[in-house]
Order: sequence, then C-alpha cells, then structure tokens
Amino acid sequence: MSLWEYANPTRFMATTRRIVPVVAVLSALCLAVGLVWGFFFTPDDYRQGSTVKIIYIHVPSAMMAINAWAMMLVASLIWLVRRHHVSALAARAAAPVGAVMTLIALITGAIWGQPMWGTWWAWDPRLTSFLILFLFYLGYVALWSAIEDPDIAADLTSVLCIVGSVFAMLSRYAVNFWNQGLHQGASLSMDREEHVADVFYYPLLLAIAGFVLLFVTLVLVRTRTEIRARRLHALQMRARMA
Repeated sequence: MSLWEYANPTRFMATTRRIVPVVAVLSALCLAVGLVWGFFFTPDDYRQGSTVKIIYIHVPSAMMAINAWAMMLVASLIWLVRRHHVSALAARAAAPVGAVMTLIALITGAIWGQPMWGTWWAWDPRLTSFLILFLFYLGYVALWSAIEDPDIAADLTSVLCIVGSVFAMLSRYAVNFWNQGLHQGASLSMDREEHVADVFYYPLLLAIAGFVLLFVTLVLVRTRTEIRARRLHALQMRARMA
C-alpha cells in the first residue's frame, strides 16, 4: 500500500475516521498520567523548587511548536511538488494548533523565568526566535484567510512556511549556536549527564507523548473539517454556476 493513496480525500476520511478516536483516547491517558505524576508525585528541585514542574507543560509545548512547523514544511513541500490537496489542507489545519503550542511555550517560559531570572522576558536568542516563530504562525493563518482562491493561498503559504523554517530551526538550536543567553540547555539529551533526573524524566516522557498524540488528534480532526469545508465550497460554486 502506497502512502500517496491517502492523498485521496475519500481514502483519508475513511481511514482517519477509525484512527481519531484511538489516538484521542491515548492522548488523554498519557496527558492525565504524565501531568498528575509530574505535578503531584515528583519532588521539588533543590534549586528551582516547585517551579521545575512547569517543564511538564513547557518542554512538550515547545517541542510541538517546532515540530508542528516541521510537519507544515513537509506538507507544504508535498503540495508544491505533487499538488496533493490533502497535504495543503493538513498544513493549514496544523497552523493554529502550532500557534497555540508556541504561545503556551512562551507563557510558561515567562512564568518559569520570572523567579529564576528575575524577569518575565529577556531578548535571549532562543526566546527571540520563538517569538518570531509565533509571529510567522499568525502570518501563516492570516495569509490563508486573506486569499479566496485555495490553490493560490496554498502556494503562498507554502513559500511562507519555507521561509519561517529558518526560525523554527533557530528555536531548536539557538542554545547550540550561541553560548551566551539566559536559556538553559536541553532538558532531554542523548547524554544522560545532561538531561533531567530520572524522577522528572519518566513523567516528562509521558507528558511529551500526550502532547504529540494531542497534536495528531487535533490536526486529523481539523484536516477532516478542512476537507468538508472545501467540498462544501465546491458545491456552492457549482450551484452558482448552474
């Protein structure tokens, strides 16, 4: 079975109808267990106190903010190369979800930063690139809404997505590019000496899994809605021409 078969809207709708309930339930379970475990059954950090527990929301949302844009980039490239409408609609569906994830990461970062750094905001390389990424999300959503022709909108937003990918990469690797800055290093690392202690690590993994599955659920649901809206628009256009 070829992956490109799911570029057919009918096949996509039939398959996702079965997938969405399963993914939604798994997302709810992972989020419930991970967040309850993390917030209520892990100790305070010896330096950060109870503020360390914000990582169970901040880290997953920040990861999804970047990965959502990466998913939009792949879908946009597929649209530009193969002109599959489902990929363009999936990118459009993912944008508001990614924007919310980015906003959550910015807000929770500010809440954590105030007691740790003594300020709600600093023009740190990673924070600044995250803010710019959020503005790109807003611009992407606005551009889709501003253009009536869906194919032209998909073309222009795909180009915008390619340009915005620079800031998505900077948001991910700014700590590695610049040594200066207030932002701490990665919470998760292949080097066990760098990532968080195991007592925080395992509930964090569950929280991340929950956010990933939540993102997949929301994107699938929104893509299905976009397909229905496109079909409705096509029917309305035919009725006007009749």
